[in-house]
Amino acid sequence: MNETIHPTDSQQPVPSSLRSRIWSLMVCSVVGAIVAIAGHAYTPLWQAAHLIEPALADSAEAPPSVVVSYPLQHDEDTRIAFLGQFAAVDRVELRAQVGGILAEIHFQDGQIVHKGDLLFVIDPTPYEITLAQAKAQLASANAKYLLAQQELFRAQSLKQSTFGTVENVDLRTADLSAASAAVQAATATIRDASFDLLHCNIVAPFSGRIGAHQISVGNLIAGSRFASAPTTLLGTLVTMDPIYLNFDMSEADYLTFEKYRSSLGTRFDGRVMIRLSDEAHFLHQGVLDFVNNEIDRSSGTIHARATVPNVDLSLTPGEFGRVRLQVSPPKPTLLVPDASVLLDQDQHVVLTVAADGTVVSKLVTIGGLRGGLRIVSSGLTPRDRVIIDGIVRANPGMKVTPQAGSISYGASDDQH
Repeated sequence: MNETIHPTDSQQPVPSSLRSRIWSLMVCSVVGAIVAIAGHAYTPLWQAAHLIEPALADSAEAPPSVVVSYPLQHDEDTRIAFLGQFAAVDRVELRAQVGGILAEIHFQDGQIVHKGDLLFVIDPTPYEITLAQAKAQLASANAKYLLAQQELFRAQSLKQSTFGTVENVDLRTADLSAASAAVQAATATIRDASFDLLHCNIVAPFSGRIGAHQISVGNLIAGSRFASAPTTLLGTLVTMDPIYLNFDMSEADYLTFEKYRSSLGTRFDGRVMIRLSDEAHFLHQGVLDFVNNEIDRSSGTIHARATVPNVDLSLTPGEFGRVRLQVSPPKPTLLVPDASVLLDQDQHVVLTVAADGTVVSKLVTIGGLRGGLRIVSSGLTPRDRVIIDGIVRANPGMKVTPQAGSISYGASDDQH
């Protein structure tokens, strides 16, 4: 008879030394698997601990290295910039002075045209007929004038021979005056008809770029010589060279500019620099030739205008541009790399290194870019050592190891 033996509390327990060896083998196996998966050579944990501790101690003891330099001193003027919009010096809406059927168009939309170029032709037939009638009236008036002259001559001759009367002479004199007036009226009618016929051809009043035609061939055009009735818009024409750049100055900027202009007197040349929206630098130059005579009470600004050469026709009316205006003479100015200026909420700070190697944060007031560097108006002195490299490794109050560097002024123009 087979017996099933069940373990009882009376059986001997596993020795503690054996359990410890089993757990040690299990831990080592797990650690070895993790290390193998990570792709690293196996290193005992106690050795790794001894290797990490000295490295942490060394990094805590050695201050980070940063590059420092004194701010660059350079003579710079003060400039203010405004957003402006280009506008044509001359702009005209092309409208007919006479009505009729549009017969011809002699340009391509957007084409550059010159003064006197033929643009539109209105059917001249009705006006040619009117001119022919006027010429016929003039011929009739001339004939009557000649007849009146002859009759007056005969009346005067008869009067001298006692066969005529004074009344007859006066009558013939009046007829001659009426005939002369009729000739003048017919001549004026011819001039009027010739004027209408001439203005069937619409030509460019000046050189410039023409827009799209607003009416097609075959349409009836409403014209009016004195603009006393609605007329048909045929197109628009604008000048291209030179071109205006209109902008508005705030009252504060205007006062600053006016003081500078007054200080220069006749030496003020009005030169301004202009940058387009797709340009990184101020490549265009113009002349400030107009400032309005009053400040707009609603906006608190004053209107100004610069005239800009546009020989290559690269500037277009309606386009926006940034105009830069000088408002003070050059004076010594501190410059630092733009990357050295940090934004702290709504303020700007620069990290400097004191004589004992401590990082000191200084609140600064900045200006525009010059030569690739940022103007510092206040907050720095020429003897401050500014961190120009390694800023990410520096925090205010910590110790650093400064290394001497230098700041160079770029030759290229800048955006501000």
